[in-house]
Amino acid sequence: MARFDTAGLDDVLNDMKQMGELTGETADKMLMAGAEQVKMAWKASAERHHHRDTGDMIESIGYPRKPTTVYGIRAIDIYPQGKDHKGVRNAEKAFILHYGIKRIPGSHWVDDADEMAGPLVEQAMTEIWNDHLKG
Repeated sequence: MARFDTAGLDDVLNDMKQMGELTGETADKMLMAGAEQVKMAWKASAERHHHRDTGDMIESIGYPRKPTTVYGIRAIDIYPQGKDHKGVRNAEKAFILHYGIKRIPGSHWVDDADEMAGPLVEQAMTEIWNDHLKG
């Protein structure tokens, strides 16, 4: 679906790279804080776009307990997890609501959520980095 852009965090990422801290406890803490902001934005956007029927999909939006390494890059996936009470995958419903199908127009609600989350993620991650630098 959507991919989150870190353009506002370039200075922090450069500092982390120079200090050899792109991985480790602080980096993971920053990713988790950012993931929480994105999760909240996804839920708010789904509500704003009136994508609540039973609430199963919205309530399932989440992420794993810790980041993973994908092609040498620390990452965390945020998306609707599991299946609803009828056995339909929540991620499938989110995809259809985002892009649309013949009888359901796409709302691009995830794009809206990621745009809304950008400044919040930047703030959360920067605060953790600044706390780390203060010791």
